Amino acid sequence: MATIDTASTGTPPRSGGITKEERKVIFASSLGTVFEWYDFYLYGSLAAIIAKHFFAGVNETTAFIFALLAFAAGFAVRPFGAIVFGRLGDMIGRKHTFLITIVIMGVSTAIVGLLPGYATIGVAAPVILITLRLLQGLALGGEYGGAATYVAEHAPRNRRGFFTSWIQTTATLGLFMSLLVILACRTALGNEAFEAWGWRIPFLLSIILLAVSVYIRLQLSESPVFQKMKDEGKASKAPLTESFARWDNLKVVIMSLLGGTAGQAVVWYTGQFYALFFLLQTLKIDAQTANLLIAGSLLIGTPFFVIFGSLSDRIGRKPIIMAGCILAALTYFPIFTALTQYGNPDVFVAQEKNPVKVIASPEQCSFQFDPVGKARFTSSCDLAKTLLAKRAIPYENVAAEPNTVAQVRIGDRVVESFEGSALPAADFKTRNDAFTANLAAALKDAGYPEKADPAKINYPMMLLLLTVLVIYVTMVYGPIAAWLVELFPTRIRYTSMSLPYHIGNGWFGGFLPTVAFAMVAATGDIYYGLWYPIVIAVATAILGTFFLPETKDRDILKD
Repeated sequence: MATIDTASTGTPPRSGGITKEERKVIFASSLGTVFEWYDFYLYGSLAAIIAKHFFAGVNETTAFIFALLAFAAGFAVRPFGAIVFGRLGDMIGRKHTFLITIVIMGVSTAIVGLLPGYATIGVAAPVILITLRLLQGLALGGEYGGAATYVAEHAPRNRRGFFTSWIQTTATLGLFMSLLVILACRTALGNEAFEAWGWRIPFLLSIILLAVSVYIRLQLSESPVFQKMKDEGKASKAPLTESFARWDNLKVVIMSLLGGTAGQAVVWYTGQFYALFFLLQTLKIDAQTANLLIAGSLLIGTPFFVIFGSLSDRIGRKPIIMAGCILAALTYFPIFTALTQYGNPDVFVAQEKNPVKVIASPEQCSFQFDPVGKARFTSSCDLAKTLLAKRAIPYENVAAEPNTVAQVRIGDRVVESFEGSALPAADFKTRNDAFTANLAAALKDAGYPEKADPAKINYPMMLLLLTVLVIYVTMVYGPIAAWLVELFPTRIRYTSMSLPYHIGNGWFGGFLPTVAFAMVAATGDIYYGLWYPIVIAVATAILGTFFLPETKDRDILKD
């Protein structure tokens, strides 16, 4: 591992304020990146509605999982965008590359707003939607590394954490902006009109944001560090080879992923996106309330990106990021349990007084994911779990003797399912309707609500808990751009830092909602999905602490 360079050459340290030119660089880079994140996260914020319009050919549970998978598809291709645009950024320059990425993002997002749904064009609708998500992911894969590198290469050596922390606010601000626009449209149009067609308006606004972003970025000049290197003929002619085919750099790429961005990513997505999905899908809090709570926590927590970025200039990047991972891992279970207690206390009380158990033969229980909408889940176990999953009722699995009909035990009351595999369609419907009614009545008598009661939500505590989750996000995310920039030499910086960042955030983070909800669906434990971010955050804390260097004093103008 390379040693820390504390030479006095390069951009000198400075104690004064930000110059006019530096403010312009930070503002232009950050604003364009905010708009890109806004475009990208609109989809996640509207996943439930998009599932109804574009994945209507499958059952409701599968449609939502499919919507999450399409959301994750954008994350899956981000590393490929990092490779393509990182290479361009290291060869032709930072400015021109992130101009290209923002155009791709803006156009792709606007087309989503015009795309006909499944009812109009059938299977072509989800295919085109996923294609657009892939283009968005490619664009975002090239955007972040360029913006972070561009700002860092303008910063004084002792203020890189502070300067780049403004870029780090952009993902949260983009999410915040998307939530506000959605809330405004939903309030103005009403829920029915918004879910029918009004959801398209936030996507179409991207055309305006694209025009503003391109205009602002055209005013910028190239990074002085890159321009100097290029003028001296030192620019890399093969950034991919230098980044990933040479072990001295590749080992830093690997460790920055496993010991840095993987943990940062799962903390980020748990604290913002998984928290939102948990409020909506698990606690059944209405969409407007859930979005307002998340937006409020983001508003309170966002300044901490800059606070922790600035603090990292004094005490280092690594201690803050590692502390954020450890705190998150230690407190996720109590925080999400408290969210249930304060967000939907009826579920919390019912779960304590009348726990639900599915008593079934394990061989009768399927993993209920139907990619083509043709499978029929008709065993007694599957029928019971389908109804419980639809209501987001937490339950425990209890193994029964083979070939026995599944039962749902709610406290002391037992509701017997039925074996539907061999029944004719009419008989199946009759039996299923009766079972559904019996189970719904038993759940109601046991105190399980269909939706969270707004009058019983403890709003101050919910806001406090969600803000704590956002503060963990700011700890791991605020300093990481400066850390990644400082780990790699100028000639291959864009390529080298982009790949681990986007594998971490695109794969480890982007698939978190899908994986976590699949874990919940398989076990019936509404908190079981938290093991995914906890395990990764702990692994990152261990690897980062022992195998990555502190970099705050490095001279990034060398190489």
